[in-house]
Amino acid sequence: MKKVLKIFHASDIHGSDKCFRKFLNAPKVYGVDVIILGGDITGKMLVPIVEQGDGTYKTEFMGKQVNIMTQNELIGMTKLIADSGGYPYVCTKDEYDKLKNDALYLDRVFKEQIIKRVEEWIRLAEERLRGSGVEVYIMPGNDDYLEIDGVLNKSDFVVNPDGKVVEVGGKYEMISSGFVNVTPWKAPRDIPDEKLEEILEDLASKVRVISNSIFSLHAPPYNTLIDLAPLLDNTLKPVMSGGELVMTHVGSMAVRKMIEKYQPLLGLHGHIHESKGVVKIGRTLCINAGSDYLSGNLHGALITLDDGKVKNYMFTMG
Repeated sequence: MKKVLKIFHASDIHGSDKCFRKFLNAPKVYGVDVIILGGDITGKMLVPIVEQGDGTYKTEFMGKQVNIMTQNELIGMTKLIADSGGYPYVCTKDEYDKLKNDALYLDRVFKEQIIKRVEEWIRLAEERLRGSGVEVYIMPGNDDYLEIDGVLNKSDFVVNPDGKVVEVGGKYEMISSGFVNVTPWKAPRDIPDEKLEEILEDLASKVRVISNSIFSLHAPPYNTLIDLAPLLDNTLKPVMSGGELVMTHVGSMAVRKMIEKYQPLLGLHGHIHESKGVVKIGRTLCINAGSDYLSGNLHGALITLDDGKVKNYMFTMG
C-alpha cells in the first residue's frame, strides 16, 4: 500500500481510439498508479465506407463527401474516423442500402462495431499494463449501451467499477455509477434522479470509511460550475441570446445530495463536456476534466492523494 497515490481520471472519450491510447499512456507520461475512465466510452456514429466496384470507395465524414482512391487512403480514412470516435464500416452498395432502409439491421451492425472496439481496447489495456502495478478502471456512462457491460466484466485485469465498491490503491474505497438523471437524448442509462439516489444510497451504505472514499459518478452535482451545458429549445437546438449560448445547470440533484450528506474525499465526474473545472462541496473536491474527443485531444485530471487528503490536482490536455 502506497502512502501517496497518484490518479489519472478522464471521461467521455466517445469511441475515440486516439484518446483511449493516450489514456493507456498516462502511467508512462505522468507516473500515476491508477487510471480511471469515467464513462461514455463508446462512440455515436457508424460511418459506412462504400465499395464502388472498381477498387475505390466513397464515404461521408464530417459533412463532406470523400472519394478514396487507394488502399493507403482507405487505411488513412478508417484511422481518421476511429480516432474521432466514429466506427468505419466497409460495405458494398447493396449493404449500404440495407443500412439506410432497415433500422434494426443498422442497430445490430452498429452495436457489433461498438462491442468489437471495446473488446480491442480491453485487450490492448491488458497487453500494455498487466504486470505494471498500475490499476485500470473503466466504467460505462449514460450514452453507453448495456451490451458493453459483458465485455468490461470479462477481463481479469481491467476493472469495471460500475455499481460496486472497489478498493483503489489498497486504501481508498470507491463507489461508481454510470447512470445519470434524465437527459433530452433518452440515453441508455438515463434514469429518474430519485432512482439514482436509491442506487447511490445503497452503494454508500457498503463503504466502511466514507470520509476516505472516492465517488466516481458520471453525473456531476447539480448547480455547480461543472454541470453547465447549453440550454436547448423544444427542437433540441441550443438557445442563443445576444449572440452567445445560454447555459443552464443539468447535473444531478441526487449526486449533489449524496456528496453533501456523506462528504467523501473526492468526486470524479464527467458527462458535461463543456464544464471542465473543479468545485468544493463542503470538504469534497469535485472534478470534471471536460472532453474534446472529436479532435483526439484527451482531457484529464491528475490527482495526488496523501494520507487521506487531496494533496494536489492538475488538469491535463493533449
